[in-house]
Amino acid sequence: MKLTIFAAACLQLILLAACAQGPTRQSEAVFYPPLPQAPRVQFLTSFSTEDEFAGKSSNQFREFLLGEEPQSGKILGRPFSIAHRQGQIVIADKTYRKILILDLEERTFDYIKDANTGALQDPVGLFIAPNGEMFVADGDRNQIFVFNQRDEFVRRYGDGTTFRPMDVVVYGDRVYVCDINGSEVEVLDRTTGELIDIIGGIGVEEGLLQKPTHLALDAAGNLFVTDSFNLRVQMFDSQGDFVKVIGWNEMGPGGFVRPKGLDVDRDGHLYSADAAFQILQIFSVETRAPLLFFGKFGTGPGGTYMPSDVHIDYDNVSYFSKYADPQFELEYLIYVGNLLGKNKLNVYGFGHWTGESEDRAAAPAGPATATESVEQQLAGESGQVPDTG
Repeated sequence: MKLTIFAAACLQLILLAACAQGPTRQSEAVFYPPLPQAPRVQFLTSFSTEDEFAGKSSNQFREFLLGEEPQSGKILGRPFSIAHRQGQIVIADKTYRKILILDLEERTFDYIKDANTGALQDPVGLFIAPNGEMFVADGDRNQIFVFNQRDEFVRRYGDGTTFRPMDVVVYGDRVYVCDINGSEVEVLDRTTGELIDIIGGIGVEEGLLQKPTHLALDAAGNLFVTDSFNLRVQMFDSQGDFVKVIGWNEMGPGGFVRPKGLDVDRDGHLYSADAAFQILQIFSVETRAPLLFFGKFGTGPGGTYMPSDVHIDYDNVSYFSKYADPQFELEYLIYVGNLLGKNKLNVYGFGHWTGESEDRAAAPAGPATATESVEQQLAGESGQVPDTG
């Protein structure tokens, strides 16, 4: 039953998106769930090239990165990890092996001038702390690099043999390093770099990990880990103690096949990308229930192609508000990086429908919450929400 509902909903979204070709226009807005339900996510825009983002080409940028004259003007190769600052989107790109800075105010792009002891070889994980420091996990150098607010290298953690990092997040004086080889999360002292705790260890039981790849934090310091080979996300509290498992190994809502990047919003919703399903799923952290999925395989508006990371941004909504439907009020942005396809960075908006048009006649009256609207989508006519286990 779960699979039938999930497949039917996917087909509905695919047919909706297939009707829209070319640049996204207001009349072709892509919503999740689609109207006449009360939508909570709208696809806003996507870009991959200099022309799409900045409206101009920069030979110097491409010549430096690839040693060639620009042909298509592409500025994004394989965006593996995403972060943001006020007025900026920051991307760890595996093609260029650089940290790219997309300036939303000036509509320009640049890159961190890493060199010498701060030179990066394969940046795969990215986190920007509240004080503006940028932490970068380098999968080739097997170290964590730190850059200040001016993007100047200041320090690093690890000697190149301690761990093989895939991601990094920071909470207070703790630096969490996702070690894919050790199947654990190593907790370092932010000042000294000394190891102060280890979370996980290889295994299938709750609290143990197999090849973890991505990390996320909520406002309370709870840690979320993509436990990739166990096909689940695990939650640990700020002291490193196991709390719960979210998601499971099966087809249908809440199931994972190839879980990748993840993030948590301020209201306790977990976002997770799946590179095999080619979708993003939203879960309630409290109940573990799958609430909504969005995206779909393809290159049309809202399409995803090998999504690698998902990142939530409350600070830069104003730069993308022009793409929102007039009857859809944005609350925050959702960035999704795609490793393949023509749309390398998708921008979605989470919000709520404010219109009282015919399109909304069948939607619940009043301001629906994400849980209400999505449970209806997943349950269908049966009215039953999938069992969360």
